[in-house]
Amino acid sequence: MSAQPYFLDRGPIKTATPFTTAQRVQPHSRPIVSYYFPKGVGAFHYGAYHPMKPHRLTLTNALVLGYGLDKKLHNIYDVRKATREELLMYHDADYIDFLSQISPANQHGMAKMVDQFNCGEDSPVWDGLYDFCRMSSGGSLQAARKLCARTTDIAINWAGGLHHAKRGEASGFCYTNDIVLAILELLRYHPRVLYIDIDIHHGDGVEFAFYDSDRVMTVSFHKYTGEFFPGTGKLDDNGVGKGKNFCLNVPLLDGIDNDMYLTIFRAVIGDTVATFAPSAIVLQCGADSLGLDRLGAFNLSIATHGECVNFVRSFNVPLLVLGGGGYTIKNVSRCWTYETSVLAGVQLPHDLPATVYDKFFEEDRWQLHPPLTGTVVNQNTPASLQHVTVSIKNKLRYLQGAPSVAMQEIPPSLTGLRDDEDRTHEEKMEGISTARAGEDRRDRHFAENEFFDGDVDVDMEPEPVKSKGRGGKGKGKEIDIKGKGRAKGKGKEKERDDEDEDNEDEEEKPKKPVSRRGRGRPRGRGGRGGRGGKRRVSGARDDDEDDVGSTSSGGSGAEAVAPPPRRTRGGRMSRGGTSRGGRGGGRVKSAAAVEDESERDGEADKEASDKDTGVGGENMDVD
Repeated sequence: MSAQPYFLDRGPIKTATPFTTAQRVQPHSRPIVSYYFPKGVGAFHYGAYHPMKPHRLTLTNALVLGYGLDKKLHNIYDVRKATREELLMYHDADYIDFLSQISPANQHGMAKMVDQFNCGEDSPVWDGLYDFCRMSSGGSLQAARKLCARTTDIAINWAGGLHHAKRGEASGFCYTNDIVLAILELLRYHPRVLYIDIDIHHGDGVEFAFYDSDRVMTVSFHKYTGEFFPGTGKLDDNGVGKGKNFCLNVPLLDGIDNDMYLTIFRAVIGDTVATFAPSAIVLQCGADSLGLDRLGAFNLSIATHGECVNFVRSFNVPLLVLGGGGYTIKNVSRCWTYETSVLAGVQLPHDLPATVYDKFFEEDRWQLHPPLTGTVVNQNTPASLQHVTVSIKNKLRYLQGAPSVAMQEIPPSLTGLRDDEDRTHEEKMEGISTARAGEDRRDRHFAENEFFDGDVDVDMEPEPVKSKGRGGKGKGKEIDIKGKGRAKGKGKEKERDDEDEDNEDEEEKPKKPVSRRGRGRPRGRGGRGGRGGKRRVSGARDDDEDDVGSTSSGGSGAEAVAPPPRRTRGGRMSRGGTSRGGRGGGRVKSAAAVEDESERDGEADKEASDKDTGVGGENMDVD
């Protein structure tokens, strides 16, 4: 039996019990696990000297059955091949048509398209290429749908995990990106999906697909030197737009050992899950991060690789587990077999079962956990890993919590998903939705006495509401503006003499013009300066004419200048006169002076001014 206790939650009956039931995992004794294996997928061949060997999937399935894990798994499924329409959820139509037509027999006649879609040395053309892509993608899509239906808690497809494929080209042995297709399927029912990649190569294809999305967070642990394939995944690559800080990269150097890897993995993933609160997790388990891998450079053991899987499983969130890289196939098959047992909550014996493929494991004496560590010098230091960990934690602090998503059916494509998100954002900007409104959202609340005549004026009142003054201590109720004079008596409102103008005001009730205040020192009981006194500006005569008020001054004899026109919400120009408190002992501006000032407003203002002002005198004080 394996000596290391990889299940911290294993009880006396050797079954795994969920830590919490906050997510969708049901409180059974162990999670429901579904296993997907496309029949015949291991028979495909990339080429004689190509490092990618689909035969590793056959070895893995043989060990799973040899250990009797098929009796511990709840469901084992064959895979329906993905259709062209399903592949078009992410990939370009021209690219899918090319994959369906290309073969070794006709690739020379399609040399231009071979170069266009990057099907060269790393991603060659071989027999059955399109069928292999359909099997790999079909298994991941079916597993994702099973999770969405809530009929399983964990779904496994070791034939998936091809994380380098782009929308319109092949890359790094990958032709169709089954991971992106599965995540798009999960996003139909799950508001947030966390993608974790423990392949030694950066998961650039998945990161690129969701680089500007805040519904998918990608976390990749990989070797990064700037030259190691694919050359992406530095610490500062964090996403753009709405996806800013929703893309996390953990760059590592050669030779990282078990303790260092587990320490940084637990720290980063623990904080990420706590901050992002995913409703589903996709875990890519590339086995080329194991020690002694043909293309790898780490010193990880199978037990450590499996412990990362167990740590993710412990969150009790719906989990999709996929394969990925791995080019020493005898170690890849043992690793994925062991991780199948981890997910199923079963402890395996250290000795491998007898299968028809025993010759692959003869060198290691048919052991489940061969020695794989210590073969590469560890270039990582505690200080360098601490720097990466602190940087990741700081980025998580900028997330401001997990994004809230209105659950609606999304279009069956990545383009449709982004368009839908953009439309939702625009609606929020206009105030249709109250959640997460933009900073430039227009404020539609106006003060009661605010005059506004813009296009977005929503106040449909026919006239402005009168404001209550604060200037006097008397009993006046309606004050246009408060005076600054220090009056000694109580002022009362003067009655207007012109009954015609009173009747006209009652019928039309025009907008009152705003007048400037006088600066003189009042000496008597004038209408302005007294306590609570209220005054009225002689009003507008007609909707088509401007009102011109007379101005008077007192005290020191300084003249008060008529204010410039002011536009009201009704669109009319009004000019209010000003007076200072007192008994009207100040000089009155002559009609000529008023006419000179009104020349700026045109002949119509001049005629109105002559008609209203008449001959100057004591009665010209504004009431």
